[in-house]
Amino acid sequence: QVQLVESGGGLVQPGGSLRLSCAASGLTFSTYVMGWFRQSAGKERQFVATINRRGDSTYYTDSVNGRFTISRDDRENTVFLQMNSLKTEDTAVYYCAAARSWLNNYYTKISDYNTWGQGTQVTVSS
Repeated sequence: QVQLVESGGGLVQPGGSLRLSCAASGLTFSTYVMGWFRQSAGKERQFVATINRRGDSTYYTDSVNGRFTISRDDRENTVFLQMNSLKTEDTAVYYCAAARSWLNNYYTKISDYNTWGQGTQVTVSS
């Protein structure tokens, strides 16, 4: 059974940092593209960041580029999202997602991913 479990969310002040983790099980992690998405109250789920299978190519939505960093540890079957200089508009539930791929590419669309975690809440507030 394929499972993704996020952790690391919480309450942080504007300008602060958080590191999200997503532990994967039941899959051959190195064959999956990994992504992070977020959903704010009353809004649709949106793409945040993605990383390819080899971990040597990443892509970010414009609003987080330069502040967030996605990385992966294939020995631990875990993908991370380091979030720095957090803003109130970063407040959302953050979801980890996995997509099987035979290519060394990455994906940015929700429909590209077939496995999702349960989400972790990130609240940026003073």
